[in-house]
Amino acid sequence: MTNRTFTMIKPDAVEAGNTGAIIKLIEEAGFQIVALKKTQLTPAQAGKFYAVHSARPFYNDLCAYMSSGAIVPMILEKDNAVADFRTLIGATNPAQAAEGTIRKLFAKSIEANAIHGSDSDENAAIEGSFFFAQTEQF
Repeated sequence: MTNRTFTMIKPDAVEAGNTGAIIKLIEEAGFQIVALKKTQLTPAQAGKFYAVHSARPFYNDLCAYMSSGAIVPMILEKDNAVADFRTLIGATNPAQAAEGTIRKLFAKSIEANAIHGSDSDENAAIEGSFFFAQTEQF
């Protein structure tokens, strides 16, 4: 287990003006933001980021959604970062997410679920390096 994870605030939450409130919850949960930027993926970049899902039926819709507006990718640091962050964001389906979690508070649907959180230390490193050069990761 490492002390870093990757997250990104998704287009629905950025468009709704929830970026600041989400970052506040992240910091209040004890995470330090090591890297952060606001950007927008092209459809090709979204396809590359989500290549692991390319055979899944939702892949094209996912890529279209993730390139539809601005996102805010971040690298976060805290002891037990991946597991603690997954708890903070809540279940993928906001209807099943625990009260007080980011998805319960800000997600619109399973598809527009406000935020991404890496599911393993390995994926956190891969996903973080997709958006941030090693030198940007402090």
